[in-house]
Amino acid sequence: MIQLIDQAREVTKNAYAPYSNYHVGAALLFQDGSVVRGVNIENASYSVTNCAERSAIFSAISQGKNMKEVIAVAVVADGVRIGSPCGVCRQAMAEFFAPTTPVYLSLMQGDEFTTTSVAELLPFAFNKQDMYE
Repeated sequence: MIQLIDQAREVTKNAYAPYSNYHVGAALLFQDGSVVRGVNIENASYSVTNCAERSAIFSAISQGKNMKEVIAVAVVADGVRIGSPCGVCRQAMAEFFAPTTPVYLSLMQGDEFTTTSVAELLPFAFNKQDMYE
């Protein structure tokens, strides 16, 4: 998990956050050992902003990755306390990852991290089973 957190830390330098100055990096670990990373990308029109978690998810899908093969997620932020994915990212994670997928949350500096899961982040996720009988 530390190596995955380090991957998220490394990519955070690529974040585009001129408005919030809150840099976030995410890394997805796949069963084959490959890692897909993403960063937050802000926009003057805030609704166009994309979070690091969704950047990584969208990049993995664009690369043809099998999202059922994600075995862990790391999210790193440069805030004063460990951050947590926003609601939109939690819903995206629930769409593409197993509920038991571990999610490691950490800061840019230090060894401290929190371990949670997709289900713990969004216990009543809306999914396709909710749309059909």
